[in-house]
Amino acid sequence: MGFDETHLIPLVDEGLGNSAYLVDLGDGRALAVDAPYDLRAVRAAADRRGLVIGFAAETHLHADFVSGARQLAATDGAKILASAAGGRRFEHVALADEDEVDLGGLTMRALATPGHTEEHLSFLLLDGDRPLGVFTGGSLIVGAAARTDLVDPGRTRRLARAQYESIQRLAALPAEVAVWPTHGAGSFCSAPPDDDRISTIGTERARNPLLRAPDGDAFADRLIAGLGSFPPYFLRLADVNRAGPAVLTGEPRPAFLGAAEVSAALAGGATPVDVRPIARFAAGHIPGSLSIALRPQFATWLGWLTEPDTPWVLVTDPGQDAGDAVWQALKIGHPAPLGHTTVEAWDGPLATLPLLRPDQLTGRQVLDVRQENEYAAGHLPGAVNVELGDLSGAPVGPEPYTVMCGHGERATTAASLLLRRGRGDVADVAVVAGGPEDWAEATGRPLVEGR
Repeated sequence: MGFDETHLIPLVDEGLGNSAYLVDLGDGRALAVDAPYDLRAVRAAADRRGLVIGFAAETHLHADFVSGARQLAATDGAKILASAAGGRRFEHVALADEDEVDLGGLTMRALATPGHTEEHLSFLLLDGDRPLGVFTGGSLIVGAAARTDLVDPGRTRRLARAQYESIQRLAALPAEVAVWPTHGAGSFCSAPPDDDRISTIGTERARNPLLRAPDGDAFADRLIAGLGSFPPYFLRLADVNRAGPAVLTGEPRPAFLGAAEVSAALAGGATPVDVRPIARFAAGHIPGSLSIALRPQFATWLGWLTEPDTPWVLVTDPGQDAGDAVWQALKIGHPAPLGHTTVEAWDGPLATLPLLRPDQLTGRQVLDVRQENEYAAGHLPGAVNVELGDLSGAPVGPEPYTVMCGHGERATTAASLLLRRGRGDVADVAVVAGGPEDWAEATGRPLVEGR
């Protein structure tokens, strides 16, 4: 069909660090690979080209997002292509190693590549006998390989050895074959060293350090040593995707709640989740609110810090898109909010939060809530590190804290968690509007590296 790079449309979710792909098959149909439940970007790309999505391929049972394949089957008539070993409980074409699917001019060949998950498949796209590229999902990724501890901690090392065999199998493909992974920079499923999301087999042979491991045990040692924390919803979404998420019948639109309705919801145990920018939250918010600024990472922190069975009320600025926050919740398996409101509609008292410049930290204990690797790369002298994801259950002393992250969003979330834990006087908790580099520039003092 004369396939070239214009037929492949990567669709990057910056917040989750993943890529879905839309492939123009040249006959008015498209193949979607690892499409998320939030299909807005996929549909927009298909509509721009006048394409109907005929196939939805799944490389594995995703742990970090809810799949959109079942939705595409229900609303677009797409044929779902997925591993026979995945045990999916909805209609799909069950594929095993070396099975091929005719896409109408192109062929897709399934390659068993277990490791990231037990049933993982990669999909080699062929034009006749010529391999064009391979959708590697969570197997071989740019400069790395995806983690193997999300299925069962007891199987982490065995799956790591399987991952070694899988990426070696992929590396044996011709050098010019494109590598199209799902997981990339920003994904908790992987830790790639740079921001590149697409590569080639030849480039990975030359640059991927994990491909140079001499054997499966050495590979497992290197891979496992680099594993960091991940959100708790990762441990349940594979089962959600195996069962198949609910098919949506319309666009999720939360109802607006007045002050009396919000008060009733909070009295019933709902959490107000305030998605406004940090300066707006600091200036005044509904007491007890959890601050998670509406940005690409919103879904991750909502899922990390709140339980899926906890009702919540969305608090927005008048100009913010409440529907976007709802989509972000749904794509990581969280329910929609009870509704949304604004601070302007609230008729009760407001709480405030001190927001400090990086040069105003004298005499205060700094609580750095970044990931361990970020902290080790450079932090303030004497700063205490507790990752944001661990803060809810971590012991925190009574001294005044200034909370810091890279820019201020995670720090504000952390401060709101401390306030919800009953820290007492709001002046005991403050937030730095900036990060360690801003402090170093403002004070002329060096950062400390290591733990």
